[in-house]
Amino acid sequence: MQFRESRAIYLQIADFICEHILLKKWKTEERIPAVRELAVQLEVNPNTIMRTYEFLQGQNIIYNQRGIGYFVSPDAIKQATQYRKMEFIEKELPAIFRNIYLLDMDIDELKPQYEKFKKQNFK
Repeated sequence: MQFRESRAIYLQIADFICEHILLKKWKTEERIPAVRELAVQLEVNPNTIMRTYEFLQGQNIIYNQRGIGYFVSPDAIKQATQYRKMEFIEKELPAIFRNIYLLDMDIDELKPQYEKFKKQNFK
């Protein structure tokens, strides 16, 4: 995983986990990788994964079964969608709107590109 310097690593890992849940790679009530296992996979400190898991627990996206591990919450898709939407609206959309304005574009110009992107990436 390539990390960006502009955002905390644990939040980037949270996005990675949410993406796996939203793409249904990790299903509801399914056990997710252990802290050490994911730390090795992503080449980060286990404490960073632990911080991510604690954050996602606070968002009700995952839950811990003591002694067994972490699992995808029953309401994870709804919670992950809500979390990611707020992050997108607050953090990414202003820069996109700025570029649309600076390039004197109309939002309608983007629709065909968005449809093409969906078709190529999410068949």
